[in-house]
Amino acid sequence: MPRAVLIVGQDPDTVDFTDPALPPGMDAGKVRAGLALAQKLLGEAGFVADLCLTDTGETAEAVIAAQLAGRTYDCVVIGAGIRLPAASLLLFEKVVNAVHRHAPGAPIAFNTTPADSAAAALRWVRATEAAG
Repeated sequence: MPRAVLIVGQDPDTVDFTDPALPPGMDAGKVRAGLALAQKLLGEAGFVADLCLTDTGETAEAVIAAQLAGRTYDCVVIGAGIRLPAASLLLFEKVVNAVHRHAPGAPIAFNTTPADSAAAALRWVRATEAAG
């Protein structure tokens, strides 16, 4: 079975990009392009990179649980769009707790933009491998 990374983020169509906590100039198209780049880079590093995009919280836990039930992940990256805005605190807590509950052995990494999701994942995959 190929090694895998899961990238969890809020569906870009539901993000309030006017929130000053998010990187300036970010929009749904840039998020999608960054996620595509992350998937490409992770693929080049030998990983399958799955995306799990949630709503603003109503079904996030169920969506994440279903995704985690389908595959074992070497790392789960939680996106800055969920982590940074103060208005997303409850969603962030739901996401972290869902990952902790349904993938307790997977390291959790955090990105700063969608484009650095691969670097975030590889940072923790390599640290886990080094710890042996």
